[in-house]
Amino acid sequence: MTDIQSLQNHFLIAMPSLDDGYFSRTLTYVCEHNEDGAMGLVINQPSTMTLKELLAQTDKALSVPEDKAEQIILAGGPVNQDRGFVLHSQQQGWASSLTLAPNIMVTTSKDILTAIGQQQGPEDAIIALGYAGWTAGQLEQELQDNAWLTIEADEDILFHTPIHKKWQAAVNKLGVDVWQLAPGAGHA
Repeated sequence: MTDIQSLQNHFLIAMPSLDDGYFSRTLTYVCEHNEDGAMGLVINQPSTMTLKELLAQTDKALSVPEDKAEQIILAGGPVNQDRGFVLHSQQQGWASSLTLAPNIMVTTSKDILTAIGQQQGPEDAIIALGYAGWTAGQLEQELQDNAWLTIEADEDILFHTPIHKKWQAAVNKLGVDVWQLAPGAGHA
């Protein structure tokens, strides 16, 4: 990738003009971005499933503490919606984890779900089913087409901002009124 540097550990903020049914007003955390394409997790789209329901499918013997039972599982993207991802603060020891930033990891193994259900998981964690994926050059083209704005990821927005406020919180960090931006902005 010679024209654009990696957007790993950045947010993709859907422009108001992006009227795609799935990605409208989404905030996506970019887990990987290289010459082969990109992969991210939408972090502000709730699924219809709670942690209690997910754990009932993966570990029937586990009883979920009441304060965690109703945690919403996110719809991480339209690709492989039966595959789970846990985006979490730094904590080693899981069967399949990747460090994305100094204090952010993604884990895809079931062992972390059991630990979260037993209050032994990472301090901060969000769980998503599915992911967003882009082939080589596709995300770069969407950026040129003004579908997305980018900003470095913010752990507070990622882990501590309510789901329904994440997109606006990221927009606010830009310091502009995104609703005043023209959908066909030019490029220098």
